[in-house]
Amino acid sequence: MKKDDLRIIFMGTPEFAVGSLQALVDGGYNVVAVVTQPDKPVGRHGSVLQPSQVKQYALSKNIPVLQPEKMKDEAFVEELRSYNAELQVVVAFRMLPEVVWDMPRFGTFNVHASLLPQYRGAAPINWAIINGETETGITTFFLDHEIDTGRIIFQEHLPISDTDDVGVVYDKLMVLGAEVCLKTVDEIIKTDGNVESHAQLTSGGTLDLKPAPKIFKETCRIDWSKTTREVYNFVRGLSPYPAAWTTFNGQPLKIFKTHIADDSTQENHASQLVAKCSDGLIIIDELQLAGKKRMLATAFLNGLQDKSRLDFE
Repeated sequence: MKKDDLRIIFMGTPEFAVGSLQALVDGGYNVVAVVTQPDKPVGRHGSVLQPSQVKQYALSKNIPVLQPEKMKDEAFVEELRSYNAELQVVVAFRMLPEVVWDMPRFGTFNVHASLLPQYRGAAPINWAIINGETETGITTFFLDHEIDTGRIIFQEHLPISDTDDVGVVYDKLMVLGAEVCLKTVDEIIKTDGNVESHAQLTSGGTLDLKPAPKIFKETCRIDWSKTTREVYNFVRGLSPYPAAWTTFNGQPLKIFKTHIADDSTQENHASQLVAKCSDGLIIIDELQLAGKKRMLATAFLNGLQDKSRLDFE
């Protein structure tokens, strides 16, 4: 089978998924349709509908777009079936019912931004950094009944440096994800769908599975009773989006960048915005007050009229 003979349906929503979709299209693979989330209301009154980034890209390439409210909707399932796809590729999308993921003869595989079985869930990049991991990666696996538990096809590793935030790792994984996506499709074509895969480890030895649940606003609130290292990782694990936050003198404050105070350097903290953690001090470098632009902490301090009270909660 040639790659332009393999009928592929692509499913995804955010920018992260566009990387893999674009790689397929640019590579000459036969993407016959795209499935993405319904347009989202935006604006002050929700009167404007914003299409997903996957939809915008698909329309620019004249690829048909399906936007079901419910994945089990009979009309949607029948329309999906009418494309006679032999493979479905899923990147950053929602959980699929069996009637959908089991439809193509070569199955459905997912491109996931972690080294499964670690960090199953909706926010694997954030949680890997929050937990101080020094590497992450991309896993492709066949969809199964439980989320992120299917048989692994390929994995590729990516180091995380101590200064990387989510934005940096996200961009690197988007590129790596596209590469592993194509590698997986090529292997499926090469083997006529009989690609090798292996079950995920779930127990045994010292395996300690770490989840990656969806992140909500309250998840992002900084706990100053933690160590400086924990707070530092927490901030970069949420920067630039959705951003860690705290309250400063009673007002909400987003924090995007920090560094840990080094007592050995005799650093002068008089001109810095400093917060106390359980084991020492952390310096806030970049922040944003509600309704204001992101700024350097030094500029923020210069604009404060009363510097005698600087309280974080």
